[in-house]
Amino acid sequence: MRSVKNLIAYPVAMFLFIASAAAADSNTIIIKKFMFNPMDVTVPAGANVTWKNDDGEPHTVVSLTGDFRSQALDEKDKFSHQFSAPGTYKYICSIHPKMVGTITVMAK
Repeated sequence: MRSVKNLIAYPVAMFLFIASAAAADSNTIIIKKFMFNPMDVTVPAGANVTWKNDDGEPHTVVSLTGDFRSQALDEKDKFSHQFSAPGTYKYICSIHPKMVGTITVMAK
């Protein structure tokens, strides 16, 4: 027979696991169909943002102010950047400049 303690602990542990996975995914931007998805992301200062290329074409992630720049990302490649300072960071794909996005970093 299962104890009441185990019946409560398991769902709580699963919730915490799922919540942490969702939090990590919320800072991931998927590159697909020549778009950054989502195009606008808000994160707290100190957060990492990861871009993952799911397109069959190479793409880059380039800050308009020179704060970060990826190499050309082939399909399934990733690029991450940690955002330390609050502010608004606009970026493009330098290969396809119509691809744009914005990271808004909030103070902790």
